[in-house]
Amino acid sequence: MSESQQQTAEQPRTPTKRGGGDPASRGRTTIADGVVEKIAGLAARDVVGVHAMGSGLARTLGAVRERVPGGGRAAIASRGVKAEVGEVQTAVDLEIVVDYGVAIAEVARSVRENVISAVERMTGLEVVEVNIAVSDVKLPDDADEEEEAEPRLQ
Repeated sequence: MSESQQQTAEQPRTPTKRGGGDPASRGRTTIADGVVEKIAGLAARDVVGVHAMGSGLARTLGAVRERVPGGGRAAIASRGVKAEVGEVQTAVDLEIVVDYGVAIAEVARSVRENVISAVERMTGLEVVEVNIAVSDVKLPDDADEEEEAEPRLQ
């Protein structure tokens, strides 16, 4: 063996660094509308004064969907929520039912803050707007549609 071959055989090999640059910049992440809808829906439900999400029809259809195997949890989380997701920004539309006696403007402000915080923290997207439509008020003596949807026979 020659002297130069001996030196290379004895020296440890350093790994070759491939594809320079920050690993975070070596690809693209896309977030589906449904992901943002679920995050926003759960964040909105966490606010005191929000009784339910969606219109009466959406809640009724959701109660039926919950009974179908595999159709329940996803339908509940995103009911009453519509999101449009771009590459770096998103916009969210919510339809809520509030409890009777709450200050609707305050509930809407709290929902907006909670949704923006949750979506931006979890997705990294900038939330440009959160539109809230209050479709109903839950009166204290009203029965819930979810309770009425329970089967009468066991």
